[in-house]
Amino acid sequence: MTATLTAPTAGPSGTRTRVLGRATANAVVGLSVLYTLLPVLWLVLATTKDRDALFRSSLLSGDFSLVGNIKDVFAMDDGIYGRWYLNSLLYAVLGAAIGALVSVACGYAFDKYRFRHKEKLFGLVLAAVMVPQTVLALPLYLMASETGLVNTFWAVFIPVLFNPFGVYLGRIFSQGYVPDEVLEAARVDGAGELATYARVSLRMLAPGLVTVFLFQLTAIWNNFFLPMVMLSDQHLYPVSLGLFSWNSQATVTPDYYPVVIAGSLLAVLPLILAFALLQRFWKSGLTAGAVK
Repeated sequence: MTATLTAPTAGPSGTRTRVLGRATANAVVGLSVLYTLLPVLWLVLATTKDRDALFRSSLLSGDFSLVGNIKDVFAMDDGIYGRWYLNSLLYAVLGAAIGALVSVACGYAFDKYRFRHKEKLFGLVLAAVMVPQTVLALPLYLMASETGLVNTFWAVFIPVLFNPFGVYLGRIFSQGYVPDEVLEAARVDGAGELATYARVSLRMLAPGLVTVFLFQLTAIWNNFFLPMVMLSDQHLYPVSLGLFSWNSQATVTPDYYPVVIAGSLLAVLPLILAFALLQRFWKSGLTAGAVK
């Protein structure tokens, strides 16, 4: 007598549960997408309106002043928006590039080298991750004041070069991407530590480097409180602080409202472009250490 095993079949209740769970997940994702995209859609539509249409008509009306609004942005206050834009690019792109190199190098050192109190020092790095940047603004201002850097480019640029979270990510990426066996082989071949890092390890860490760069680029580009504390010269403002100053004037002079909205849309474009161009490296970087 032989016994046959049959696969269990899902009953109607099990099918309904799966369908309900899938529908719930899709609904949550849909609401999240709407929550994210609706403000962007409003910003795009509002950028196409002049001042009168912005306050008196629907955003879906036929009024269209996109080109005029963009021209007004770069013409307002003797074209200072262009200077703000260049400042933000300099602060963010150069700062994120140097900061990413510093963070990944520090994380690599924490991972691959042994030195006294290594884990205690790394614990301080992790503790620094939990400190809000706004808390550090006043101490940084006092330090910059003592060194005469207040209201200079360096007062904003130097603090953004050091990111504890980037150091943490650098160690994770080093553990996931750089095998110890490869480093030993390079040392056997006569390569020094600096040459090994520059020629071997840094190439393996490229996805992690891009990921840290994108995180720091976003944080620096959206940085507001530190420039507000450090800077009083409008020619040194980043876009975020410049738009804030325009928005403050808009309560008195409504002509600033269309240029604030159009300037906000233009300010989003570099981040979208950076993520679009580097998302392949970013996606691979996020999986570092997930599979051993």
